[in-house]
Amino acid sequence: MHWWNQFPPGLRLISKIRLLASLGAGGVIYLTPLVFNQIELSATQIGTGFAAAALTGTFSRFLSGVLLDKGRSIGLILKGAACLAITADWWFFNAQDFNSYAIGQVLLGGAAGLYWPAIELAVPASCIDFPSSKGFALVRSADALGTSFGALLGSFMALIGSIRITYLVDISCMVLLLALLTKQSIKITTYTLSDDVEISPSSRTIAIKKGDLKWLFKLIPILCISIFATAIFSLLQSALPIDLVIGGVSRPPIQEGWSAAILALQLGLLVIFQWPIGNWLSFHKQSFGLGISISNFFLGCLLLSISSIWPEGISLVLLAQLFLAIALASFLPTATESIVQISPIKHRGFAMALFSQCFAISGLIAPIFAGKVIDSQGNAMLIWITMSLICLALIPLTRHTN
Repeated sequence: MHWWNQFPPGLRLISKIRLLASLGAGGVIYLTPLVFNQIELSATQIGTGFAAAALTGTFSRFLSGVLLDKGRSIGLILKGAACLAITADWWFFNAQDFNSYAIGQVLLGGAAGLYWPAIELAVPASCIDFPSSKGFALVRSADALGTSFGALLGSFMALIGSIRITYLVDISCMVLLLALLTKQSIKITTYTLSDDVEISPSSRTIAIKKGDLKWLFKLIPILCISIFATAIFSLLQSALPIDLVIGGVSRPPIQEGWSAAILALQLGLLVIFQWPIGNWLSFHKQSFGLGISISNFFLGCLLLSISSIWPEGISLVLLAQLFLAIALASFLPTATESIVQISPIKHRGFAMALFSQCFAISGLIAPIFAGKVIDSQGNAMLIWITMSLICLALIPLTRHTN
């Protein structure tokens, strides 16, 4: 309890909100491909649905960022996101064809787009005198814990043949989130220069230079890396579940329940690694953390590609989860902290919307690419080889992210 009480009250509230949101989303995000694979949608159709969600999220992210910079209430934005998520879950729960699936994805993308810029910017603004880098490590730990348990619960539902119950779980979590936001309001409503908001020396220097847009150019390296890293994140949600259930070149297919369990393993490792790795990286430059992340993404994707050509390749898939979990634990808090430190206070809503667009752009392209590769090749080996090669090319770029 002493460990928990070291964090500011506002940050603890944000962590509770993120825990609830990720608990419901864990099953929805990772098991939706398996749900609609059961009704025989093609990999391309499933990927197109994820792309539709990303496209909707592109607009709602900018809307969220603009509302934040105008001083709108974070709590109100989060309530809107929760209501959209509930509607999306209900569509998914009843969907029996591609059109219904696509509508659910569009609604879910809109909810995610509203949610992420608001919930991310709430972190530095609620830290007060507490280091925001450690604040991001804490909330990412809450994300990882919730997503892991959500995916684990979803894998259990898949094993007992009731996989769609995951959507009802998410609806329950969103209702609890709405109740929490009604009971405990988020006090932070604006992002302007004030004594109530923690401002690092580097951020203050940038913010004083009104009209100076150099910060936008400084964001380019981190945004390029983020688009790629989030593409892998998207592929782990959309392509890996299908890769496991259809099998590789020589690797045999596995049952849907075991596929979900492997994904839950990765998320469980992320729970274990997120706080210690995030806390450790808070004492280093952002370039160091991003270098660690991209290197581990390389190893994870390489192992996934090799696993396809080995009959016992499932062991390499399991090993890959270790490196992918380290990569995600390194990337998520480091990249977000880098955006916060580079962008002026008054433009943080817009900057965070740009960062969130990396998830939208990669979510728009990666699932469609993956779906077409899987449908044409019959396996996902080419996907993982391509991603591992891009990792090697991006490692030098991490040096320009401070």
